[in-house]
Amino acid sequence: MQVLKFGGSSMADANSINKVIAVIQKKQNQGKIIVVVSAMSGVTDKLIQSGMHASNGNEEYRNIISDMELKHLTLVRSLMPVTEQSSLLSRVKQLINELESVCDGVFILRELSISARDRILAFGELLSSLILTEKLKTMNFEVQYLDSRNLIKTKASSSFPSVDIPETYNRINSSMKYYNSKIWVAPGFIASNEFNRTTTLGRGGSDFSAALYAAAVNAQMLEIWSDASGLMTADPRLVSNARTIAAISYHEAMELSHFGAKIIYPPTLQPVMTNQIPLRILNTFDPEHPGTLIQLTAESKGELIKGISCLSNITMLTMEGSGMIGIPGFSARLFQSLADADINVILITQSSSEHSISVAISDDDTAIAVKKLNSTFQKEISDHSIEPIKAESDLSIVALVGDKMKSHPGISGRMFAALGRNGINIRAIAQGSSEKNISAVVATGNVRKAVNTLHEAFFNDDYKQINLFIAGTGNVGARFIDLIREQYHYLRKHLRLQVRILGIANSRKMIVQDEGISLNSWKAELEKGTPMNIADYLKEIESRNVRNCIFIDNTASREIASVYPDLLRRSVSVVACNKIGCSSDFQYYQLLRSLADEYNARFLFGTNVGAGLPVISTLNDLIRSGDVIHSIEAVLSGSLNFIFNRYNATIPFADVVKMAAEYGLTEPDPRSDLKGLDVKRKILILSRESGYPLELEDISCESFLPDDCLNGDLDNFYYRLRKHEPEFQKLYQSVFSKGKKLRYVAKLENGKASVGLTAVDNSHEAFSLQGKDNIVLFYTNRYSEQPLVIKGAGAGADVTASGVFGDMVKIAGKV
Repeated sequence: MQVLKFGGSSMADANSINKVIAVIQKKQNQGKIIVVVSAMSGVTDKLIQSGMHASNGNEEYRNIISDMELKHLTLVRSLMPVTEQSSLLSRVKQLINELESVCDGVFILRELSISARDRILAFGELLSSLILTEKLKTMNFEVQYLDSRNLIKTKASSSFPSVDIPETYNRINSSMKYYNSKIWVAPGFIASNEFNRTTTLGRGGSDFSAALYAAAVNAQMLEIWSDASGLMTADPRLVSNARTIAAISYHEAMELSHFGAKIIYPPTLQPVMTNQIPLRILNTFDPEHPGTLIQLTAESKGELIKGISCLSNITMLTMEGSGMIGIPGFSARLFQSLADADINVILITQSSSEHSISVAISDDDTAIAVKKLNSTFQKEISDHSIEPIKAESDLSIVALVGDKMKSHPGISGRMFAALGRNGINIRAIAQGSSEKNISAVVATGNVRKAVNTLHEAFFNDDYKQINLFIAGTGNVGARFIDLIREQYHYLRKHLRLQVRILGIANSRKMIVQDEGISLNSWKAELEKGTPMNIADYLKEIESRNVRNCIFIDNTASREIASVYPDLLRRSVSVVACNKIGCSSDFQYYQLLRSLADEYNARFLFGTNVGAGLPVISTLNDLIRSGDVIHSIEAVLSGSLNFIFNRYNATIPFADVVKMAAEYGLTEPDPRSDLKGLDVKRKILILSRESGYPLELEDISCESFLPDDCLNGDLDNFYYRLRKHEPEFQKLYQSVFSKGKKLRYVAKLENGKASVGLTAVDNSHEAFSLQGKDNIVLFYTNRYSEQPLVIKGAGAGADVTASGVFGDMVKIAGKV
C-alpha cells in the first residue's frame, strides 16, 4: 500500500490534474493506493476571506463564492467528457449552495465561530477530491471515495483539536476493508470531532491527513507531491544556488520544518516516524526527479549540515532582574503563563547568571504575551526585583540543522564567524539538547544575507560569491572591470570565486542591478543610469545588504573617501586606489583602521603607494614579523620618474608633462604630481604604516615648480611651464654635467619625512630607474646594511588596476 498526497498546486487546473492522474496511473502498477488531495490552489484563502467578509457584514462574500463556483465548474468542463459532466456539475453546485448557506448564517449572526469557520474551509478539499474521483471513474480506474470527516476523529478540547489516533486508525482500517478497491481518494485537511462536527487540521493539514492514512494502514511509502522537487538546503527564494537534499532523517526534517521550511507540515512527520514509514517529497511537474527521501536514518555524503532554515516575524520577550538570581520557579511561571494563553515558544535562551531569560514567539502573539506576563509577575515588577517584560520585534531565527553536528566540534564557531565577518549581529543563540540544530536570532533585515552567508560557509563545494560596488570608471576603473572580465573563468576554476558587480558609479551616472551588471555592456548600461549622488549610492548598497560585499574606490575624490566609515560600519570592505582617505588627518586614518577591525571588514589600500607593487604589504609583513623600520628612501612617483627620464632639454618640459598626462601616468591635474603633493601623501601613508603619527603638513617639501604655474586652469599651467623652459634646461644641464640624474625622492628617517627633487649618482639604487619605475628601500633591524628593495612600474592604469584586483582577491579569501 502506498499513500500519495497532492498539494494545491497539483490540483490547480485541468492540466495539473492530468499530471496527477499520470502519476496515479504509473503507481497503480505497484499496488493499492490511497490518494489524499488538497483544495485547488488559492481556494482556501478565498474561503477564509468569504467567512471573514460574512462575519463583518460585507456581502462581498457572495462574489467570492460565485467566483469559486465558476472556477470549479470550469474545471469540470475542462476535465470531464461532455457526456459525464451533468451529474458532477450538479454535485458541485450542491456543495457551493451548502457553502453559501453556511456563510449566509455567519452573515446574519455577524459571528464566525470555530465550528462555522471549519465548515467553510472544508469545502475546498470536498470539491477537489470529488472532482478527481469522478474523473478517475470516467477513465475506468477502480476507485472509491473516502470522506475523511468520517474517518479522522479529533478531540474538541481546545482551539487546536488533537487527533484521536486509536479511533482514527481503527476507522480507516475498517473503511478500507469495507470499501475494497485499488484506489481510494480522500480529502485532506478535514476531520470531525466526537459530536460529528467538521473540524480541520490546520494550514498544511492535508500532509498530516496523508500521514495518518499511511500510519493507519502501515503503508510501504508516503509520497507528498507538490511543485517543489523535495526539501532544499535553503529557501530557494533567498539562496539562488540552493539544492535538493537527497536524503534526510525524520529528526532533521522536523528541525527544518519547525524553523520555517514550508515544504512539509511539521505534524506530518510524527505518525510516519512512529511507524518508520519512509516519506518522499516529489514534484508533480517533474515526476522523474528523485526528490527528498525522509526516513529513520539518512545516508550522508560527508555533509555535516543538511539544511539551513529561517523563521521570520519573531518577537523576543526578555524577563530580567536581580530578583531572579538564585530564586527557583521564575522560568516555570513564565512558561506556564504563556501556555495558559495558548502561546507557542519557539526558542529559549537564558543567561548563566540567571539574571535574564528570553523566549522567541510569533509576532502575532506579542501583545497578549506581554500583557499576560506583566500580569503574572506584577508583584515582582512593582517591587523592582524584575523589570517589565521587554519585547523586541522585527527579528528572525536562522537555524543550521544536521544530525552529525553533535559529533563534530567547531560547527558553531564556523557559523558565528561567518555571520560576524559579514556584519550580522546575533541577538540570541540556542542549541537543542539533541545537538541537531544551532539557532541564532538576527534582525529580519539581515535574513537573506545571513542565510546566503551560512549556505556559502557550509555548502561551498561550488564557489564563493563576491559582490562589488565600484566608484570610478576612468583609466584605472575601466581597466579593473576589464580584468574581472578577463579573469572571470580563472577565478571560478582556480580560486572558486564568482565576482559579481552590483553597482558602478562615476562622476555623472550610477547604476545598481541585483542580478549583476554585464561585464561586456556596462558602459552602455551606465550611460542609461541615474544621476550620481554618493548618498543615494550608499542607500542602494545598504538596501541590498549582500554578503561578501566590497566597495572599490578607483577615484581621487575626497567626497568618495569621506564615506568609507559608513561602509565599514556596515561591514562592507573597502579597496581604495584613492589616497585621500589614508592621507587625511591622522585621526581619520586611525578611525578607518579601527572601524575595519571593529566591524570585521577589510580596508586595503595597497595601490596607494607603488600602484601594483607590494610596497605596503611588504611593510606590513616586516612589522608583523617583529622587525623595526629605521628609515625609508623611495622614488614613489612613476609620473615624475617618467618625466625626468624623458626630459633631456631637447623637448620642452611642458610637452613631456603633457605626454605623461596623456598616458594616464599623472593625476587628472598634473600639478598634484609636480608640486609633490602625491608623493607627500605616499610617504605619509608609509610613515603611518610604520607607526609614526604624522600629518601631511609635517612633511617638508622643496618644490621645483615655479609659483605662477600653480594658478589658473590647465591651459594656463602648460603655458607657464613653457615660459619657464630655460629654467628647466638650466636645472637639467647642471645635473647632467656631473654625471647625475634627477629623481624626486621621499624619505622617512627618525620619525621625520621629506620629499624633494634630488640629484643622484650611479651609486644610488634609483639612478638606473627606467620609464615610470618606482623604487622603495627599507632599512630595518634585519636589513641594516643592505636595504630591502622593491622596484618596478609604479604608475599606469594596467599596474594600478592589477593592484586593486589583487587587494580584492585578498579580501575575497578572508570573507
